[in-house]
Amino acid sequence: MTPGELRALCLSFNEAVEDFPFNPETSVFKVLGRMFALTNLDARPLKVNLKCDPEDALRLRAEHAPLIVPGWHMNKRHWNTVMADADLPDRLVRELVEDSYDLVVAGLPRTERLRLDRP
Repeated sequence: MTPGELRALCLSFNEAVEDFPFNPETSVFKVLGRMFALTNLDARPLKVNLKCDPEDALRLRAEHAPLIVPGWHMNKRHWNTVMADADLPDRLVRELVEDSYDLVVAGLPRTERLRLDRP
């Protein structure tokens, strides 16, 4: 996956925005103010931190080591760092980004979830 494809994917979700709260190089993708992806789109290799269900996080790390590892500078239980431009199938990366978005949306109040059309 290229940096442009990753950015387009993250911004394709309802109400998703790109923000730079830490520095000009670090893209933070948020939905209604809550982060679901964090990356430096200019870095090589291209890595992205994604929220993940704790059990799935452990399984993915075991199945795809060293391409999926505990989230760098994040809560290791709930976040993975994914090598987006490595040998992982693009389909898997897309699924992981969508899962991260869905997990964040699931934690929003019901009225905001309904507004996003994701009950």
